[in-house]
Amino acid sequence: MQTTTLYDQDFYAWTQRQVELLRSRRLAELDIENLIEEMESLGRQERQELRNRLGVLLGHLLKWHYQPEARSKSWRATIQEQRQEIRRHLKENPSLQPYLLEAIEVGYEKGLNLVDRETPLDPKQLPQSCPFSEAEIFEEPVDWQP
Repeated sequence: MQTTTLYDQDFYAWTQRQVELLRSRRLAELDIENLIEEMESLGRQERQELRNRLGVLLGHLLKWHYQPEARSKSWRATIQEQRQEIRRHLKENPSLQPYLLEAIEVGYEKGLNLVDRETPLDPKQLPQSCPFSEAEIFEEPVDWQP
């Protein structure tokens, strides 16, 4: 079975074959085109992870800010968890730091979508760009009681 065919038929087997070829330094046998594609995809996934986590965090911060009467322990826990995971993700991928402002912008759009799905609030009535500073996004709010 050819390597490129294996890529299309059994992705996991293809990955294991590429690892085997790399470890044995049989570089001429590598499926270079598909390896390049997969490496690019891995980088995109790291950016997507950051945007998605920011979307959840910003959506919950919006809910917390604009629905103080509905605050819950669950919302607080989600905010804390997303902050921890984003910090961890940035620590493990420091080259994402310059992308953070753009990721916040995209994450905020996702946060507005979350608010639209999960609350009676009209996202069109909320700020259309992120109203939170970076410090407010990543630090504990003063009114941390539900």
